[in-house]
Amino acid sequence: MTPKTIIFIGPQGSGKGTQIAKLYEAIVAVDPNRRIVDIQTGRRFRALAAKSETFADKKIAASMSTGELQPDFITHLLWGQAMLDQLDPKSHLLIDGFPRTAHQARVLNNALEFFERKEVIVINLDTPEDIVRGRMMERAREDDTADSIETRLRWYREDTLPVLDFYRERADTTVFDIDGTMDIEGVHQAILQALNLN
Repeated sequence: MTPKTIIFIGPQGSGKGTQIAKLYEAIVAVDPNRRIVDIQTGRRFRALAAKSETFADKKIAASMSTGELQPDFITHLLWGQAMLDQLDPKSHLLIDGFPRTAHQARVLNNALEFFERKEVIVINLDTPEDIVRGRMMERAREDDTADSIETRLRWYREDTLPVLDFYRERADTTVFDIDGTMDIEGVHQAILQALNLN
């Protein structure tokens, strides 16, 4: 199996984190000797917010509670440091939580060039807003308030959907549109089929 660069895109509540965990296990099963670098910026932001030690930690926690998009420089710093610490051209790379804007996609593209990762696969978990709204309310995370959910859905529509256009036009890129309304196993199987892993 050749090294894969797989970016998950979808609104919050579409199941990206769950599907990355399942895909991680599936890749380990077929390619056990290759490292998998799994970068999920949401998880990293939540860890900073939970620490609540520095000014930045506290400001991140406050902005997460409102659902606002985090500043580009922090997002780039978090995933950039993870790549510097862990990534090489021989590893698989799984990404969730960025890019969330076209600008972030261009910065990520620059990083992928640096790490000699030409081919990119995008898994677009296409999930209607009413479905993800319900899922977010059910998961009962502290930052999932009614107002923050609506804010996140708005910036997903306005800022993140254009990222899909960026990847549909990028050379050496395949975008798989996966029906995110299926159950967890149904989505997982569709992803495995798209990646020829089943």
